[in-house]
Amino acid sequence: MRKCSPWTFLPIMFSFFTAAGLWVVYFIAVEDDKITPLSSEYKRSVSKSPPYISIAGDAPPASCVFSQVMNMAAFVGFILGVLRYLQLKPRVHKPWLNIGSLVALSLACFGMTLVGNFQLSNDEELHNIGTSMTFGLGTLFCWVQSFMTLKVNLRNEGRRAGIPRFLLSGAVTSCMLLYFALMAQRLHMHAARAQWALVMFFLAFLGTFAIEFRHYHFEIVCSDDQDPPLSLSESFSEVSEYQSDQL
Repeated sequence: MRKCSPWTFLPIMFSFFTAAGLWVVYFIAVEDDKITPLSSEYKRSVSKSPPYISIAGDAPPASCVFSQVMNMAAFVGFILGVLRYLQLKPRVHKPWLNIGSLVALSLACFGMTLVGNFQLSNDEELHNIGTSMTFGLGTLFCWVQSFMTLKVNLRNEGRRAGIPRFLLSGAVTSCMLLYFALMAQRLHMHAARAQWALVMFFLAFLGTFAIEFRHYHFEIVCSDDQDPPLSLSESFSEVSEYQSDQL
């Protein structure tokens, strides 16, 4: 029986620790009486704010943790996007789709840094731009990856991984539409719950990359001047071809 690649744990750890970090921010904000707990009813007369993620991470000490969590999530999320791009590159017949998916996630990760580093009370416009990039481009990434999962069908696991990803993409989209609809109606408590659900579904989606990552090894090869340099992409292509020959 073939051993799982250690890269399997990267998507799982990313999803787990990012979610845990965001909930730490939430509990700090609740403990400091900055936001209303998600299980309570929000009342305008109360001095507490609704439990939106951005509001939970708006003031110290929660904002310090929030910035760190979002920066780390953006960095590791970008790495996941690059690895996924390299994984699909030898098998995708329409490279623009794979490239577009990587660009979408890269911009979504950049949006995460804007959300984490420009708090809502300090620069609302830039913060909201980051939120739109993260949610909008992140949702687009989910749908494109779900389609490519079925189309490429790595190791004949396209349906096993693709169907859950389509369901998660639908859940992310539904939560996003519900979030904006509830915001427009000023139903802030329900909108905050929809936002938290959206983020958890998105993190769960990225965690599903462990399904395919368990079969693959990613390597960076360094060579001296006597040999032509080998890029990460070329290295991965050789590894994938070797693994295909072993089937």
